[in-house]
Amino acid sequence: MFRAVKPGSAGAGKPSAEADKHPAAAREAGSASAGDAGGGPASAGSGSGAPKSGGVRLPKGPAAAAPSKPAADEPADSERTAVFRAVKPGAGGGAAGNGSAEPKGQAADSERTAVFRVPKVDALKPDGGQKPKPPAAKPAPAPAPADEAADSERTAVFRAPKPEAPRPDAPKPDAPKPSTFVPLRADGGAPKAPVPPAPPAPGSAATTTERLDRGDRSERTTQQPLPPKPPLDMLADLTNNPPPPPSPLRTAVRRVKIYAPLVVLLAVILAVVQLVRPLPEPKLVMTAKSSYTFEGGMPQLPWPTEGQAYMAAAGLGTLGQSGEQKPVPIASVTKSMTAYIILRDHPIKKGEQGAMIDVDKTAETEGKKNNSTDNESTLDTVKEGDKISEYDAIAALMIPSANNIARLLARWDSGSQEAFVKKMNDTAKELGMTNTTYTDPSGLDATTVSTAEDQVKLGLKLVEIETLLDITKKPNWVDPSGKSWRNWNGLTGPSGALGIKTGTTTKAGGNLLFAAQKKIGNTNQLIVGAVLGQHKPSIIDTVLAASKQLMTATQKALDGAVVVKKGQVVGYVDDGLGGRTPVVATADVQAIGWASLTVDVKLADGGGKMPQTAKAGTEVGLLTVGEGASQVKVPVALQSDLASPGIGSKLTRIG
Repeated sequence: MFRAVKPGSAGAGKPSAEADKHPAAAREAGSASAGDAGGGPASAGSGSGAPKSGGVRLPKGPAAAAPSKPAADEPADSERTAVFRAVKPGAGGGAAGNGSAEPKGQAADSERTAVFRVPKVDALKPDGGQKPKPPAAKPAPAPAPADEAADSERTAVFRAPKPEAPRPDAPKPDAPKPSTFVPLRADGGAPKAPVPPAPPAPGSAATTTERLDRGDRSERTTQQPLPPKPPLDMLADLTNNPPPPPSPLRTAVRRVKIYAPLVVLLAVILAVVQLVRPLPEPKLVMTAKSSYTFEGGMPQLPWPTEGQAYMAAAGLGTLGQSGEQKPVPIASVTKSMTAYIILRDHPIKKGEQGAMIDVDKTAETEGKKNNSTDNESTLDTVKEGDKISEYDAIAALMIPSANNIARLLARWDSGSQEAFVKKMNDTAKELGMTNTTYTDPSGLDATTVSTAEDQVKLGLKLVEIETLLDITKKPNWVDPSGKSWRNWNGLTGPSGALGIKTGTTTKAGGNLLFAAQKKIGNTNQLIVGAVLGQHKPSIIDTVLAASKQLMTATQKALDGAVVVKKGQVVGYVDDGLGGRTPVVATADVQAIGWASLTVDVKLADGGGKMPQTAKAGTEVGLLTVGEGASQVKVPVALQSDLASPGIGSKLTRIG
């Protein structure tokens, strides 16, 4: 539907007297007047019957200010420009100017405003172009009577035909040319030069028309992405509510909401890590006293009147000494170091004979000698090509004190006697024998010297070799050929003496390194002594007598005392996470010593791996008193069940 504006309304010009009689002529006259005077919807809006919205402002300029007069003889269907207001179909037959209302649901698209330029039918060229015609001056139309204002507008229905799809063989239309406004002069003279229209205001109908004229040129919008908003601002946008004004309380709550999930996630990860971490190894911790001191004063021993002597107990310490501890020749006591190196580097299992050693020509030749001047002892039953076991070779070395077997063992072990002697001196340094020098493996040379103290240090290592004590405590030995040999050490037998080695020469005098034992409780306490430089004849008997007195007095001085009773708590198992399980002694723990002696008490795991869980009564370690071969050992067991650490302990552990 279109609303035809009366030519005389809103200053658009004087209406024709024949407006009522010829509506078409009136509409054309009104369109021409509105176009010439720069009217349109904006101009019509100033009148009483024109709508306020939907009008199109035409460009202003010199041509718009000068009114043009239409020619009197111009036909009624000449080219005119009119403003139409399109009403949505179905909105009713009433015109907007007559006060007709539109439906509520169609308010947004009820009216459309467009500018149409109606060309003269006979002015079109055959090819579709417009035939130009110079405008002719027309007399100004007479003003319409006042009573005709009400019916000055007419309402028409216009149906825009649907544009047909272009045919493939149809020629492409020429690009639309920009339209120009040619104002007419009032005096009927020649028109002025065309004035280009001013750019239309944004949102006007001309803008819409221009967009329609552009055809395929689509409108594009370039947008710049905005930075992300805070979570609360985004929530406010979604709910159409502005964010609350900032305050310390809201800021604190906001931070709690943001960081609380992160803290919870971190706590969960930490808890998982704590639970899957390997548990620490349990350890035994002792709570009992770490030492025990025997009551009474130091015992007095019968020391020899000449030479030097030294007494000690295995694992307990020194009972005392006599004489100046200076290096002196030790004769065949040297063979003690030879036996120690052979058994250390070539150990013999209990009940076995050890390696088989080939007897060379030198061993046979040296065995046949009978050097009574040097009192050299040899094993004369060996022959070249024979084989002798390691066990029998040690027995020949320690019981009949065979020098030729000592040198045979040195060559068998190190390839030469010189190399073996070097090993002897190196071993002496390792044992702390600082005043000892070895020059041969047998001790025949007087240049092999030592002290009683150094020999006791060696003796404390020898009593730890069970095979050696099994040999040296024998009163006699039978060689492979069947010949019996007497032990030169007379301190053997029921007195508890274990022998070791004698050594006698004219220069060295009588020398003896001896060992003995005393059974106290469930253990055998070992004692070691050395007596050197006994020159009173007979030197062998003198040294044996002095050694026996020292051995017997020391055995009497040894005593035992209960330091821990059975079932007494001596410590606990620490699981590393704060858990403690008590451990108790499974038997009475007896310390062995003499008056005024202080012994050490220790708790160890026994060399095995401590379990993470175990039942009550499980043995988990050893309580030891003293050191060395005479050390007292008693197992300790769990007083209650050893349980694995709980979840709380695992979660709260540090390190």
